Amino acid sequence: MSSKELQTLTASESLTLEEEYEMQKSWQDDEDSNFLILLYCIFINSSVPMKYSMIGDTNIFIKDKQEALGEIEIMIAEESVRGKKLGWESVILMLIYGIQILGLKIYEAKISITNIISLKMFHKLGFEEKSVSDVFQEITLEKVVTQKWSNWLQEQYKLELVALNK
Repeated sequence: MSSKELQTLTASESLTLEEEYEMQKSWQDDEDSNFLILLYCIFINSSVPMKYSMIGDTNIFIKDKQEALGEIEIMIAEESVRGKKLGWESVILMLIYGIQILGLKIYEAKISITNIISLKMFHKLGFEEKSVSDVFQEITLEKVVTQKWSNWLQEQYKLELVALNK
């Protein structure tokens, strides 16, 4: 991830390929991490191999098993597909996965103060500000899982499916 913009928005550092592989291996070996890479085929040019169609990722990291607390992250790295609701769709799917499969009861999202798009998206998803870190220049948002919210997420997912089929 060599984009300075992405590094700023995701509070990330540039890694060598070897460092990236090591980080992914540590996530794979960590039972408290659930890392799903989302792939979307680039239909404009069907000759593009699938491995080049990765646009970003979304993650859930289990922060506290007793409280069933997970931290959710999203990154849409491919500029050409930003603003097409793929991050929205991806996060909703991960939130549902966390609730139904992992049994999460609370979510946190840590977002750069300057990442207005992500802040708006998580607020739209019902997350509320928990704290602000001036040192790290990020806002921690939180959402407690309720049945009503879980049902709302399911409805949002169904609306996305309907929109895709049009």
